[in-house]
Amino acid sequence: MILIDTHTHLYSDKFSTDVDEVIARAKKNKVHYFFLPAIDSEHTQSMYDLEKKYPEEIGLMMGLHPTSVQKETYLSELKHVEEQFLQRDFCAVGEIGIDLYWDQSTLEIQKQAFRHQIKLAKSKKLPIIIHCRNAFDEVFEVLEEEKSTELHGIFHCFTGDLAQAKKAIAYQMKLGIGGVATFKNGKIDQFLNQIDLKHIVLETDSPYLAPSPHRGKRNESSYVRLIAEKVASLYAVSLDELAAITTKNAVEIFKNFNFGN
Repeated sequence: MILIDTHTHLYSDKFSTDVDEVIARAKKNKVHYFFLPAIDSEHTQSMYDLEKKYPEEIGLMMGLHPTSVQKETYLSELKHVEEQFLQRDFCAVGEIGIDLYWDQSTLEIQKQAFRHQIKLAKSKKLPIIIHCRNAFDEVFEVLEEEKSTELHGIFHCFTGDLAQAKKAIAYQMKLGIGGVATFKNGKIDQFLNQIDLKHIVLETDSPYLAPSPHRGKRNESSYVRLIAEKVASLYAVSLDELAAITTKNAVEIFKNFNFGN
């Protein structure tokens, strides 16, 4: 059995003292690959350092996180993203999107940055990894403007309803399912099994959003197995079958990563 954490911030300072142990625990729980989304230029080097240490297990994305889209710096940050793509390859453009939970005043420049990075992804035929918080309508508005055969990716940390799930899938997005699926008030567990498993990938978003019974504590990639167990129960399939399907889905998204054997 092979599981994949399609979204984890292993370079976070929350793992600064024990990242090796965290990765070892993940492998022990059959989580063998880790995909790291970018945030902004301040985190780039720490991502590169971790990838250098685990080149066969870690795949990197590059992008500007919507909460890092600030009036004074977002243009230079987008330039940084483009410069990184000139220097090397990445598995995806992400995480990008719109976040209206923390700051609604930056909506217009968040949209601008989102569009810019979608165009970048399409030009490179790469998937996008979408961050959406309190902004489904706004994200869908931009996706509608940019929809094309090249547009595809993952709707990271999906927390919407069934109609929003179907709409995301219509834009060739897979749904990133994480710890929220295990929450008593998470709601997605009420309809998730109505979505074909071919549209589902697993993630932790660690160190955030730890699944039950670890809710409120630091999340880590080994907990993908807990999420997988929950999702398998929702679909009434075995853990092995769930792992095989979601891993296949992740491999389809991250096509330019060398998964080895």
